[in-house]
Amino acid sequence: MSASVLRILERVPRFPNSDFVFTTTGRSGVSGWGKPFARLCDSAAVHGWRLHDLRRTAASGMARHGVPPHVVEKVLNHISGTISGVAAVYNRYGYDAEKRDALEQWGTLIESIQKKSASD
Repeated sequence: MSASVLRILERVPRFPNSDFVFTTTGRSGVSGWGKPFARLCDSAAVHGWRLHDLRRTAASGMARHGVPPHVVEKVLNHISGTISGVAAVYNRYGYDAEKRDALEQWGTLIESIQKKSASD
């Protein structure tokens, strides 16, 4: 995870003695996203989008900032795509450093948007 994500997660309220960051019980991860997601959309007065749209936004944003498509696909954990055929069979490199750099770039961009929004 990028440094910016870790800073955000450090501020998320937690259940005492629970290892889960996103939980409603303290004993398991969140399940049944439908109702909480609908409440979030209603409270933000934003409708017509899906959680999957966040992946698309991140992929488009990273590409816009010069992250190569094969690294974006690795970040999203896509199996097929720009590295296919013989390259997919023989190229077993995980691109960990490149993924870390891409996520740091994305985190920096999100923080700059947050700061700009807060100052407006």
